[in-house]
Amino acid sequence: MISSVQNVSNLSMTRALGAVDTENSASSSAATMSGAAGAANGMSFASVMGNMASEAVNSLKGAESMSFAGIKGTATTREVVDSMLQAEQTLQTAIAIRDKVVSAFLEVTKMQM
Repeated sequence: MISSVQNVSNLSMTRALGAVDTENSASSSAATMSGAAGAANGMSFASVMGNMASEAVNSLKGAESMSFAGIKGTATTREVVDSMLQAEQTLQTAIAIRDKVVSAFLEVTKMQM
């Protein structure tokens, strides 16, 4: 399942969203995680979202590997719990961003042409 999330960054390029400039998106909540500095440097919205998705996947993979290390006994309980809490926060952020994107899409589809 985690490997299927990695393909999110590829979706934006196939739909020609890579050329969208996001100078004003640095103040949005979607770009605050790690892309705020990137958006101010001229990165496209698609690359910021792709980077965020990649970081979310890496966080989830790290938590998964840390839980296996805890099962093996090579990691302490505190390390496992910290890793799982970070993964949970990353997942909640990704869900919130997804909800905002879906809401914005629905608003755009309601507009009259």
